[in-house]
Amino acid sequence: MLWTGRLACTHPREFEVYLRDHPVTLSLSSAMDDVPSTLSQARIAQSLVKAAIAKHNDRYENVFLKAVAAGAMLSFGGLLSEVLSAGASGLTQSNPGIVKVLGGFVFPVGLVMIVLQGFELLTSNMMTFPMAVIKKEIPWWSLPLNWVIVLFGNLVGSLFTAAILVHYSAIVSTEPYISYIQTFALHKAADPHWHQIFLRGIGCNWLVSVAIWQATGARETISKIFAIWIPIWIFVACGFDHVVANMFSVPLGIMFGADLTVAAYIRKSLIAAFLGNVVGALIVALPATYFYLLDYDAGGLRAAENGTPMYDRASDERKTS
Repeated sequence: MLWTGRLACTHPREFEVYLRDHPVTLSLSSAMDDVPSTLSQARIAQSLVKAAIAKHNDRYENVFLKAVAAGAMLSFGGLLSEVLSAGASGLTQSNPGIVKVLGGFVFPVGLVMIVLQGFELLTSNMMTFPMAVIKKEIPWWSLPLNWVIVLFGNLVGSLFTAAILVHYSAIVSTEPYISYIQTFALHKAADPHWHQIFLRGIGCNWLVSVAIWQATGARETISKIFAIWIPIWIFVACGFDHVVANMFSVPLGIMFGADLTVAAYIRKSLIAAFLGNVVGALIVALPATYFYLLDYDAGGLRAAENGTPMYDRASDERKTS
């Protein structure tokens, strides 16, 4: 029997007797069938704006430490990809495309760990913060402030992994790994022209933003992992440029003796990839804001209905005064 009414029992003993004489079967199947496996596109956009608001309200030291952890996590994915690609020198000679596909396949573990642990990655914030600023849910100055904090946090995590966990630990200090690490750094920061790195940065963060968008829409862990994996696999296999991933691979190549200076890396690779990543994120953020957030918060009326503003504007004004 499927019970949907109320029991007229006033004493626990009466309730026990009723259950004994009237077995109750609870069924949640119909309710579960009505729950979609993914959020709607509008709900995804709203969730990303709320995530940016939460990051805006977080303490600065928390944001920085989460960014350090994110830099390390992404570096682990980059290290795994380089270990696989460097160790497949024979296959590279006969079928280099397969090696690129395999190297791209293992790299997404880094972003998966970042998303599932709630860490701060610069390239995903390049998508969410403009959306929140456009909808006036956070002040404009929060965007550059967050990007600067997360940029340096990601850099610290990447350099720590490259220097301490890889270079000084000597886990890849033999051939063919040394030669591959050097060549890979040059391929990322020395061989391409500035505009080529910029364009590769656009393609990279377009795909990264799609991965974050899809992962936000997924309701359970396995779906989130799969939603992240495919776009990141594509961007790595195709050779696009991710500013944070390059913070690990290029300095690691310099540490292993690649013919590249830090100044040349910053001037040619870091700046170009950063700007390209910003454009790639906006390719996702701006249309999403137009498509799905035109009536978001209804000019503050929805927040007023809930009795709480999305953020304390008076407090933000005091911060800037």
